[in-house]
Amino acid sequence: MDGQETRERLKEVAQRLFAERGLDGVGVQDIVSAAGQRNNASLRYYFGSKQALAAELLVDGARLIDEHRQSMLDRLEAEGRVTVRSMIEALTLPLLALSERTGQATYIRMVANLQLNQRAFVREALEDRWNTGYKRCFAHLAELLPQVPRPLLEQRFSLAGGIYGNAVWAAWEAAQDAASKDGFKSRLWSTPYAVDNVLDTLQSVLESPPSADTLSRLNAGGA
Repeated sequence: MDGQETRERLKEVAQRLFAERGLDGVGVQDIVSAAGQRNNASLRYYFGSKQALAAELLVDGARLIDEHRQSMLDRLEAEGRVTVRSMIEALTLPLLALSERTGQATYIRMVANLQLNQRAFVREALEDRWNTGYKRCFAHLAELLPQVPRPLLEQRFSLAGGIYGNAVWAAWEAAQDAASKDGFKSRLWSTPYAVDNVLDTLQSVLESPPSADTLSRLNAGGA
């Protein structure tokens, strides 16, 4: 393989290993061997370190997702179709589309693993960049859902667009990956309504009226 092919092969196998085992569970030798290389120096030559490779993988995907998301938002705004549902779709569909690109079939699972176990590393790697579309979605939702107090909406947005979303779409991605490799079709994800039904639940997370208990605790906290 020439240099570019070697580099891309290292990235693809590293992303899969990070998705399966996390950053700490993968060694340089694991990546090099899985990529069919003989010398650990190949990874250091192309990336400098395992951490730098993981950071590049995070940025690669985040950039593509943000570009797709902003394109969607531009179109929705121009057509006057900014709704709670369309914002949920703008948050989600670019992520799912990325997973279908060559070499990106494990990106969601890698992010979910790193967010769970290496959150500070993820923040440092992304440097508060490639999230403009994410912030635009929240700004629209804050206008669309004035009945949900801002602190509650911020938490719900983090759940729907991050913690809940990462977990559920990682499961979706794993099912797509298994189907493409060995033909196994998940009963949960093989129905034609599966993705839309999950989007319904994420929409409900944002729109659900806060309970009296939640509002009481919110007010007691002085928010």
